[in-house]
Amino acid sequence: MAVDLSQIVKAYDVRGVVPDQWDESLAELFGAAFVQVTEATAIVVGHDMRPSSPGLSAAFARGAAARGADVTLIGLCSTDQLYFASGRLGLPGAMFTASHNPAQYNGIKMCRAGAAPVGQDSGLAEIRTLVGQWAQQGAPAPVARPGTMTERDTLDEYAAHLLSLVDLGSMRPLKVVVDAGNGMGGHTVPTVFKALPVTLVPMYFELDGTFPNHEANPLDPANIVDLQARVRAEGADLGVAFDGDADRCFVVDERGEGVSPSAITALVAARELAKHPGGTVIHNLITSWSVPEVVRENGGAPVRTRVGHSFIKEEMARTGAIFGGEHSAHYYFRDFWNADTGMLAALHVLAALGSQEGPLSRLVAQYDRYTGSGEINSTVADQAGRTAAVKEAFAARDGVAVDELDGLTVTTADWWFNLRPSNTEPLLRLNVEARDEATMAKVRDEVLALVRV
Repeated sequence: MAVDLSQIVKAYDVRGVVPDQWDESLAELFGAAFVQVTEATAIVVGHDMRPSSPGLSAAFARGAAARGADVTLIGLCSTDQLYFASGRLGLPGAMFTASHNPAQYNGIKMCRAGAAPVGQDSGLAEIRTLVGQWAQQGAPAPVARPGTMTERDTLDEYAAHLLSLVDLGSMRPLKVVVDAGNGMGGHTVPTVFKALPVTLVPMYFELDGTFPNHEANPLDPANIVDLQARVRAEGADLGVAFDGDADRCFVVDERGEGVSPSAITALVAARELAKHPGGTVIHNLITSWSVPEVVRENGGAPVRTRVGHSFIKEEMARTGAIFGGEHSAHYYFRDFWNADTGMLAALHVLAALGSQEGPLSRLVAQYDRYTGSGEINSTVADQAGRTAAVKEAFAARDGVAVDELDGLTVTTADWWFNLRPSNTEPLLRLNVEARDEATMAKVRDEVLALVRV
């Protein structure tokens, strides 16, 4: 096949349409390159429920073994289950998934031993170069002694580790609706939840990588409509939705209303700080003002970073942070090798709710203090030019602070917004937050008028 790696090797992972953009022959080259770049003598490989995942992951494993690495195959798993295996076994790992993307996509999330990220600046660029060379010239000859392949089931170990990190002993019985979106939550939730005082109402737990019910992306409001309705119909205490590879979770309260990931970040941060007083908590620059406020109120030190898991993980390693959260419902834990796990965040929410008598809406209200726009995308041909126009319009005003850590952030005493370009599409992404709805709407509309000319 003709290979255009620029279309499939992204900032943090490999992702593209199968077989149009990549296939098993290319996956085999990625396996060989991964071993060469990481200098691994052994690796762990897992995959999600997409129709192409078993074949792609097996090809990757063949390529890795041909370079001399022993391969532990953990089969069907969530992405955070692969991170667990990488951390527990001390091995570099590869997870075959395209997360929330449609069925025809697949990809590879790679990590070094201990779930340390592999991104453009930490090995992915070198892997891409090798794969490109070998795709043109042919793969290198296998080493004299190829690696072995061993199968291992890590699901029970993964569940036990997560449950050991949260005090669930005083939890009252709860009724919980979980929408797995036909993704890997349907594989992990039954094992993790079976020891809890929970009446589980499962939705779309059948593993089906064609996603027959809805896209497995709970941040799109259209994809949690079924969950919201079911929570209300069941009179449940809360609902939880996982994305396709179950590394992110989204929470719905007892009224069927979505709970902001920033509020979940603040709630979990407060709980982690109770265990680790004075700890550092990482948050990206488009989480709510409430996150650093709650961290400080609980004796912690908030650290602001760029959007993206590689930046969060780098800052967590650099600062020794105990926890990190993003607006996209990724939650990172020091006790989980600094990796993201939606399941552990969900357990924290269950423990927090179950240890008191009030409803979830009342519990999270203390962490949801401001009005946000959510992320608004605008298709823009000249991203830099439109951003410069917005900066010019706001920068000279009294009481305005501007920074460009990640796109353009403009802050006043009563509101802030961030405008940043997409890395992969001709889009500008806008997030606005203010102390009240009217102010938020005014700022939002003013910025969009400048962006969408």
